[in-house]
Amino acid sequence: MFTNNKSILELVQFDKFDVSGLIELSASVGWDYDEKEIGTVLSSGKIFGHRNAEGKIVSSAAIIPYDTSLASIGMVIVNKDFRGMGLGKKATRKCIESVSRETTIMLIATEEGKPLYEKMGFNTVDFVHKYLCDNYIINTKPLNNSDIIFEEFSGVDIDELLELDEDAFGDKRCRFLINRIKQSEKCLVLKDNNGIIVGYGLSIMGPINLILGPIVAPDFQTALVLIDKLSSKHQGKLRIDVPSGNDEFMMLLEKSGFVNVSQPPIMVINSDIMPSRNNTLFGIAAQIFG
Repeated sequence: MFTNNKSILELVQFDKFDVSGLIELSASVGWDYDEKEIGTVLSSGKIFGHRNAEGKIVSSAAIIPYDTSLASIGMVIVNKDFRGMGLGKKATRKCIESVSRETTIMLIATEEGKPLYEKMGFNTVDFVHKYLCDNYIINTKPLNNSDIIFEEFSGVDIDELLELDEDAFGDKRCRFLINRIKQSEKCLVLKDNNGIIVGYGLSIMGPINLILGPIVAPDFQTALVLIDKLSSKHQGKLRIDVPSGNDEFMMLLEKSGFVNVSQPPIMVINSDIMPSRNNTLFGIAAQIFG
């Protein structure tokens, strides 16, 4: 009977009524998606996956399309009892088919997932550095540039913030970023003496870590002060995922108590390269969002 049930699997698109089932699936592989995180994924993109005959969610894959020519895939999970059946590949393929062929699709791969994505045509173009911190040590010196002001984001300068993020990330992502700001514990902006936004950062409270990102700043010293301000008063674990090429920043993170635990690859399909970035992105939003 179990074998028959195992073969009756339906590929569907999930919605807000499936949040608890998706949290359960995530927890089954040791991932810490919660209601707020899945809510942001659902309001910014789509989640596909399989149900078994009893209606239990046994696989998932999410895609977040951005505003012009880029999308990000993540949350590719298969229940351990249903592996080896191609469910992850089918759900990921459904994500790819949901956007145009002109869209560059990126993902940050797990070690287990990388061979699957290579078979599907994804190529490794870069890496991110996953940093965790149990005990944060304040390691920031006062900024030489006293003209920069840190303040809570009020929402008034949203267009300016979206433009700044577009140059840093490589595509405009209005819907996602507005949803992410709503989800955040803190959203801080950096302004110069003319009141122009030159950087910003978010902190997101997850079940295990306070996630720091996106972090956009004119230089690594300013990015570190932003980290300090976002994590101040937080008693608990921190996480930040840093794009490659930020060696000085990562060295200072390590002096502040962060440990580099992995360097997962960034992979893309429908393109050979990532969209161009201007080297001001010091922390990504999360691996699912690219």
